[in-house]
Amino acid sequence: MYINTIIIGSGSYIPEIVVKNDDFLSHEFYDESGVQFEQDNRETIDKFKEITGISERRYLSDDLNNSDMAFFAAQKAIEDADIDPESLDYIILGHNFGDILEDNWKTDMVPSISARVKNKLDIKNPYCIPLDVPFGCPGWLQGFIMADIFMKSGHAKKALVIGSESLSRIVDPHNRDTMIFSDGAGAVVLEAKESEDQFGVISSKTRSDTKGEFLNLLDMQKSLNPDYKDDTLFLRMKGRKLYNYSLKTVPPLVKEVIDEVGIGIDQIQKILIHQANEKMDDAMVRGLFKLYGLRDYPKEVLPMSIAHLGNNSVATIPILYDLISKGMTDSNSYKSGDYVVFVSVGAGLYINAMVYLVP
Repeated sequence: MYINTIIIGSGSYIPEIVVKNDDFLSHEFYDESGVQFEQDNRETIDKFKEITGISERRYLSDDLNNSDMAFFAAQKAIEDADIDPESLDYIILGHNFGDILEDNWKTDMVPSISARVKNKLDIKNPYCIPLDVPFGCPGWLQGFIMADIFMKSGHAKKALVIGSESLSRIVDPHNRDTMIFSDGAGAVVLEAKESEDQFGVISSKTRSDTKGEFLNLLDMQKSLNPDYKDDTLFLRMKGRKLYNYSLKTVPPLVKEVIDEVGIGIDQIQKILIHQANEKMDDAMVRGLFKLYGLRDYPKEVLPMSIAHLGNNSVATIPILYDLISKGMTDSNSYKSGDYVVFVSVGAGLYINAMVYLVP
């Protein structure tokens, strides 16, 4: 008899404010030495689009915060699952910066963001435990993996797993990488089901690299503009080194998870990968298929949302999952018997991957 962790509902919140690439034409961008680029922003933006695939992204409105977006996505997931929220054993929320006021860019994580969401959901059950997972971009997927462990060990029967982030309030307006990041939230409701057959979460694995330069490939630093008004710390990433690290380490980890299930790469219907940037995601999946002796992969295996939603960190995968499940993308929805691989990489450095068999 198996205890299977399955998704019974999903939801997402996509902010209404659309920020197009051309909105950055008037920005002043600086290099690592604090010197303003002489290059015309039109050229910079066109090159950015070519590499990342991003045409536009979404920002939350001034009156909302990260916990609000998480609450909206959670509400939709609970409604989709058609459950009583009082029956939830855990609310696990992946994020990195907590709530950040529009007019005060300081991280606020006390009380925890998951506790704030439990409050907004008006859940009275004292044994519904809110738990934050500050885990870089892989935070939502790690929350999913943790919920699966809780369920298989008998500690939970239902869990709400949310990924929510407001990166627009933590990026340096003078850094070209600002154009990558965005805001949003996604959530799923998970349930433990006993069965003689195995389905749901079949296999998962997490990796951490913190030695040497790995720890700080994504970190917090002052603005690239030496004349910036205060000492606010902004998200900074060493893009090329992160790209090389991801191409080297992500494909082998994903292969380990797939091989553990005992299936071939040809049996994978979808790979839901963190929407970091289009070129990097394509290269990682291409690298995975090369490990199986294949030169290319079927394009339908890799659905993408980054072109219009940007990179909203922990929210990219749950939002993409929800959009596909609701028929809101070009990708076919999930059907029973499909193998779906979830993959993420980000600050820490962390990598995680999971194989999910649709019941």
